[in-house]
Amino acid sequence: MSNVTEKLGIKIERNPPEDKLTQLGVRQWPKWGCPPSKFPWTYVSKETCYLLEGKVKVTPSGANESVEIAAGDFVVFPKGMSCTWDVSVAVNKHYNFE
Repeated sequence: MSNVTEKLGIKIERNPPEDKLTQLGVRQWPKWGCPPSKFPWTYVSKETCYLLEGKVKVTPSGANESVEIAAGDFVVFPKGMSCTWDVSVAVNKHYNFE
């Protein structure tokens, strides 16, 4: 059974069941990837993504703590969030903007 947590406005479901991914059409979503790097990002729309590979520490602007996401995580970032992505393991993910 997967569990869903929310921290700093970021929702994370670890290892969601394949039938949920199929129902949402995740495998048909576009893909995006990047090598290890650190960069700022602002979500102009709500983004839902599923990490196929990688490990990232996401620190929302103004927060003094971060959220770690990794391969197998189903993540929802809220619209309007500004943050810094610190990618320690190259990322490959499916994503969908609403």
